[in-house]
Amino acid sequence: MQDTLKIAFIQSDLVWENPKQNRENFKEKIEEIHTPVDLILLPEMFTTGFTMNASECAEGMDGKSVSWMQKMATLKNAVIAGSIIVEENGKFYNRLLFVYPDGKIDTYDKRHTFTLAGEHKVYSAGHSKLIIDYKGWKICPLVCYDLRFPVWSRNMEDFDVLIYVANWPKPRILAWDTLLKARAIENMCYCVGVNRVGVDALDNEYCGHSATYDILGNNISPLRSNKEHTEIVTLERNHINFYRNKLKFLNDRDTFSLST
Repeated sequence: MQDTLKIAFIQSDLVWENPKQNRENFKEKIEEIHTPVDLILLPEMFTTGFTMNASECAEGMDGKSVSWMQKMATLKNAVIAGSIIVEENGKFYNRLLFVYPDGKIDTYDKRHTFTLAGEHKVYSAGHSKLIIDYKGWKICPLVCYDLRFPVWSRNMEDFDVLIYVANWPKPRILAWDTLLKARAIENMCYCVGVNRVGVDALDNEYCGHSATYDILGNNISPLRSNKEHTEIVTLERNHINFYRNKLKFLNDRDTFSLST
C-alpha cells in the first residue's frame, strides 16, 4: 500500500472526430511527463470530442485507441485513463478505460448520458459502478454528467479518490467547480476532475478548470483556464486518515439501495 498517489492530468484541446491526430497529440504530451507518476488522466471522449456521430467514430475493444492506451501505459509504467466511444454487441458506449502498464483494462460505462445533447439517443447507459483497488488506493472513476448526481457518486464503498473525466462547457463551468468541491467534501475523499479546452465543431467552448480537491474542499491544484496544461498532483493517505478519524462524518451517512 502506497502512502501517496501521484496523478498527472492533461487538460487539452481536442481535434474533432480525429482519433489518429488526438492520439498523436496526447502521445507528445504524455512523453513530456518526466516525473514518475502512478496515473495519467485524459478527458472524456479524448479521441474525438463529445460527438453524437458514434457510428463513424466508435471503435471496438480491440481497436487502435485501446492498443494505443496499452502502449502508453507500458511506456510510462503508469495507468492511463480516459473515455472513448466503444461499439460492443451492436450498442455504443461512452466508456472510461482504466489501462494498466501490464495491459489489463478495467472499464466503466457512463451511467448518466447527457440528455440535453441527445447522448441518451445514441449511447447506452452503464449500470455498474466501478471501484478500483490500485496500489492500495480505492478509486471510483466517473464521467462528466455523472458529477451532477450525488447519489451515484456517494461513497458507500469507502473509496479514497473520485475521478471525473469531462467535456464540460464554459457556460456552466461554475457548476463544475462547485460540484467537484462538493463531491470531495460530502464523500470525505479526494476529487479529481479533468476537463478539455478549446472550441468544438458545434461551437461549444470549453475552458478547462481541471482541478483536485481534498477532503476539506481545498483546491490543491491550480484552476487553469483556457489553456492546455499538464498538472501533477500528489495525494496523501495521511490526509484521508487524519480527517476521517477526526471528523467521522461518513459514519453518519444514510444507507440506501439504488435501482439501476
